Amino acid sequence: MTASREDVLHMRAALALAARGLGVTWPNPSVGCVVVKDGRVVGRALTAPGGRPHAEPMALAMAGAAAQGATAYVTLEPCCHWGRTPPCTDALIAARVARVVIAARDPDPRVDGAGAARLRAAGISVTEGVLAAEADDLQCGFTSRIRRGRPWVTLKLASTLDGRIATSGGESRWITGPPARRAAHALRGRHDAVLVGAGTVAADDPDLTCRLPGFRPTPVVRVVADSHLRTALTAKVVATAGDIPTWFLVREDADPGRRRAFASAGVTLVAVPSAATGVDLARGLAYLGAAGLTRLLVEGGGQLAAALLRERLVDRIAWFHAPAVLGGDGWPAVAAFGVAGLDRMPRFVRRSAVPLGADMLSTFDVQPEGGI
Repeated sequence: MTASREDVLHMRAALALAARGLGVTWPNPSVGCVVVKDGRVVGRALTAPGGRPHAEPMALAMAGAAAQGATAYVTLEPCCHWGRTPPCTDALIAARVARVVIAARDPDPRVDGAGAARLRAAGISVTEGVLAAEADDLQCGFTSRIRRGRPWVTLKLASTLDGRIATSGGESRWITGPPARRAAHALRGRHDAVLVGAGTVAADDPDLTCRLPGFRPTPVVRVVADSHLRTALTAKVVATAGDIPTWFLVREDADPGRRRAFASAGVTLVAVPSAATGVDLARGLAYLGAAGLTRLLVEGGGQLAAALLRERLVDRIAWFHAPAVLGGDGWPAVAAFGVAGLDRMPRFVRRSAVPLGADMLSTFDVQPEGGI
């Protein structure tokens, strides 16, 4: 059965639900489900914080007896395996829905088509691929963790038109205005974790929290790349580590005494191999993926940005740029990272450009090289 205009409208509603859960459902993807009977929505839900319960059983519970003979719109192929919750395919079959419309296939090898096949085997009509591109973008973090073993990485930059993030003396507050800063907090709120370098912590002593009232029910995981644990124990990210999940990526040979002090403060220490500058970021991201993180926002300074770009670890750039110019003596948004020729530059494709007061937010995705 092909998708109708009604299918598209209800799937858009399911995608809007799923978008509300970004940042709080890891290690699971944020999924939206809308149950429709005779043209009327009788159930709707998104994945709960922490990834459980899943969207489908909650939407079916809301629908109750009306689910029989209804159509369920799901942004991601329903799971068909037992984990900490029963398979969503079983819930749909038990509810006796007549049809399931799926946006995107689940990349998890335990599903990946098997969920849709089980529904069809039970006599349920299945339509796949409705608004698949939008759904794939929504679940890019989950797909990255499953296929590449690391989170989807968004590099956030806030700079002048000439790419400067601070004056020569280090003054940086504030290059962009209040609307851009609110949008930056919203961006932080839609990610599982935020990563900065030790230099940013030393210079700004940031909270690294999402300070938009009511925006998200769980705190963002804070990650600091600090190879030698140079961060002061009085820094906000350390002082509040007992209340907000805080992970430090450190070298394997970091000072044992410092390690004990940070651990006592509530910091989770992640030992990774050393690199030419700091820690091996690829190995660090692999740890974050293994821990379940799917979407990582990088807010570090120029050195961290350069290290990630050099290793081809940036998937998206969110560039907040102010209509101002600082000049060559200002601090660059991206430090030098050894590009010897134009053919070696990381290239990106513009996704969007949105005005935020006097400023602009431009979003770029890395130019595809075979996909993820």
